[in-house]
Amino acid sequence: MSAPTVLRRPSPTRLGTSPARRWPAWGTAGLILAVLAAYPLVFADSAAHNIGILALTFGIAATGWNLLGGYTGQISFGHALYFGTGAYTTALLVRQGWSPWLAIGLSLPLAALLAAAVGWPCFRLRHHYYSIATIAVAEIVFILVTNLPGLGQANGWELPVVESSLANLQFSLLDKRPYYYVALGFFCLAALAVWLFLRGRAGNYVRAIRDDQEAAAAVGIDVHRYKLAAAALSGAITALAGGYYVMYVLFVDPPSGLGLDLSVSFTLMAVLGGVGRFWGPLLGAWVLVFVQDVTRQEFSGSGRSIDLLLYGALIVLVSITEPGGLLAIGQRLWAPVGRRLRRTRAGKAGSGPAGSAEVKA
Repeated sequence: MSAPTVLRRPSPTRLGTSPARRWPAWGTAGLILAVLAAYPLVFADSAAHNIGILALTFGIAATGWNLLGGYTGQISFGHALYFGTGAYTTALLVRQGWSPWLAIGLSLPLAALLAAAVGWPCFRLRHHYYSIATIAVAEIVFILVTNLPGLGQANGWELPVVESSLANLQFSLLDKRPYYYVALGFFCLAALAVWLFLRGRAGNYVRAIRDDQEAAAAVGIDVHRYKLAAAALSGAITALAGGYYVMYVLFVDPPSGLGLDLSVSFTLMAVLGGVGRFWGPLLGAWVLVFVQDVTRQEFSGSGRSIDLLLYGALIVLVSITEPGGLLAIGQRLWAPVGRRLRRTRAGKAGSGPAGSAEVKA
């Protein structure tokens, strides 16, 4: 009698184990980080620094959303809840005299637990029912915070201005570059956390869940467990953005920390840049923050309405042109150039001594 067939789970793909895949990926990351690091040196005015700080901060939140919505396939419209958790926890503790670094750090596990608690019942729902449930939970918390005296109610909280130092996470507004580089450091931390999650077994499993949840469950993947893991990390990363945001603006109230438009913005950033793509949310954040800044300068009386109009127009345009977002458009435009460069390099290699037929033989 033949031996029984054993179905084995595919071993997790380790991104970057092949040099051919590792070096281009690291090269791209290095180039992007070099450009980001040079940005405040090339653009020296305060307004440009403000755009960069907000783009990186919201890019962190959009990256957190992308882990759950893009890679796991769970479209959430309630991520402002975790952004607000980071913002309000940080504000509360800093007002009590805590270190802002410790306050932000403590907000991360709190947001992770909250995301898991929300996900535990909501992940039983499928498709748009899950999305609606996340909106409902976030709006309930919004209403509670608006009416709780201990959290500032609708008036919000102002944070005390203290001595400018890295320890206090406050710097002079005359030179915002320190704020920018701290935001860049936090983004690198968030990106690293997502990359480590995606390159392991959990990353393969959440992609399988996104592609076909029933098939993933059929091969033995604990669907609920890995959804919760992705949600917890996603919530913690989004809280990191909220904690740093409140230290930058030194103010938080329900609309700025828990508003539904924040959740929509995080989603739009990921979709515009490229949902399910590693650098997509960051690109989308830069574009939307820049558009927002321009519209508020040019249309000061109705800037917010113009923001939403342009956001919608951008999303429709990108969706028609390339559903994969701006990154996919860029890759499509670059593909002919890349092929030409590869042919040129191959031709040069073939004409040299090492590439001759005699040597190969």
